[in-house]
Amino acid sequence: MSGNIKVTDVKIVNLRKIKHVGNIEPAWSPGREMSFDIGGGAFTEVHTDAGITGIGPAMHPMFIDDVKEYLVGRSAFAVEDHAAALNYYVPALHYQGIAGVDMALWDIIGKAAGLPLYKLWGGEKEKIIPYASMVALSTPEERAEQARSLQSDGFQAMKLRLHHESINDDIRTVEEVRSAVGDDFTIMVDANQAQSSANWQPGVQWDFKRAYETAVELQDLGVFWLEEPLKRHNFEGLAELNAKVEMRIAGGENNPGMHEFVQMCEQDVYSLLQPESMVMNGMTNLRKIGVLAELYGKELVPHHGGGNIGVIAHQHLVASWRHAPFMELLHDPPIGHYKNKFSIFANAPEVDSEGFMPLPTGPGIGLEIDPDLIIKD
Repeated sequence: MSGNIKVTDVKIVNLRKIKHVGNIEPAWSPGREMSFDIGGGAFTEVHTDAGITGIGPAMHPMFIDDVKEYLVGRSAFAVEDHAAALNYYVPALHYQGIAGVDMALWDIIGKAAGLPLYKLWGGEKEKIIPYASMVALSTPEERAEQARSLQSDGFQAMKLRLHHESINDDIRTVEEVRSAVGDDFTIMVDANQAQSSANWQPGVQWDFKRAYETAVELQDLGVFWLEEPLKRHNFEGLAELNAKVEMRIAGGENNPGMHEFVQMCEQDVYSLLQPESMVMNGMTNLRKIGVLAELYGKELVPHHGGGNIGVIAHQHLVASWRHAPFMELLHDPPIGHYKNKFSIFANAPEVDSEGFMPLPTGPGIGLEIDPDLIIKD
């Protein structure tokens, strides 16, 4: 098919909610609630004059006019130009920003080429390892039971949220989980200390002493990484911590600028990078962090807390990267089960009994939205 495919329209499509499953207080936002539904929400569509339509995560309605004014009439293949221009014309840092448009353009390119994105990007993995990313802070006993359940379901890894009032409760949580699942199960830990762009955030706030003492204990328990143990821009403290401990120090999900990741690499702030496409305005920018990480000999596992189309786009990226050992999958059942977010798909992938998630085989992102959920204009 010709590469001269032009954009004709950009839409936000709303989806019908079938059922409200429940709410969870997320560890990273104490006092607030995260809603989990079957169906519901919205997604972004980019239409072309070739009859190919790309999909991406929902864009906030406040961006639609600016995006359409810029994008309509231009080539759907010029993703580098569009990423640069939209970063300028739609500058607001917003989780429902222009990332969905960028993903939809890549979906169009994959469909035009007849290839799933991971193959288009040079990947060969046909399945990847998702880790079950917990939502709630929870108790040591509950998390140990959850770990047993995940292991019996086939999961190979889980990420715990750790920032209890007491460091002893944090360590006991990991001890209980390790005892429950044994050594052949990967445990990650997230301290969630980088939510704020400034110096304050709700909940327990760690200083360097607590971060270091926690890291030393965690590495003795075989924890794979400690995530965001200090404030977002405390690069000096993070680099010192990274140098003093053997375990991986990870982070970057809340950093929107590519220049920040350059600094992280130059200063050896993290040994494992976690860029987020929804924060960095899409896959075009995120792919560049993958190259940067490889140049500096770092692993990366992109962050994603959205749970639907963006997760699948990240799955394609992880399958195309040699230095990405896992994929984040928000999964804290029963309320926070990943299938609740995946319910908008007609052909959603599932984690198999050995803990792998197969890559979509269709072109582009490779998944279709359930047509019965689409609310017609």
